[in-house]
Amino acid sequence: MSENQGVWIQMVPGVRRQTVAVGEKLMQMIVELKKGSILPVHQHVHEQVAAVVSGRIRFTIDGKPLDMKAGESVMLASNIPHGVEVLEDAVVLDTFSPVREDLLKQDAEARR
Repeated sequence: MSENQGVWIQMVPGVRRQTVAVGEKLMQMIVELKKGSILPVHQHVHEQVAAVVSGRIRFTIDGKPLDMKAGESVMLASNIPHGVEVLEDAVVLDTFSPVREDLLKQDAEARR
């Protein structure tokens, strides 16, 4: 287990994340989302693959809605605005490249 694993970080009410793997050029985190939660529209330079493990979510990607369910994934390009509305309790596996140093910093601070 890496030093970043095992820490749950609250992102917004009803949404928490945990880093599960970190490499030289990419990282993964698991996200638990409660029905009715909203992850506001944001963007980052990192490419992201979001894979829905369970539940249902509605992404808004560059202003367009995309409903997703377990077994579906989406590739988000660098700097594309995106947010999430949680339609039912869900688990999502997010993979980022390059590594999200900002999130790793939050993990390290949470360990103190």
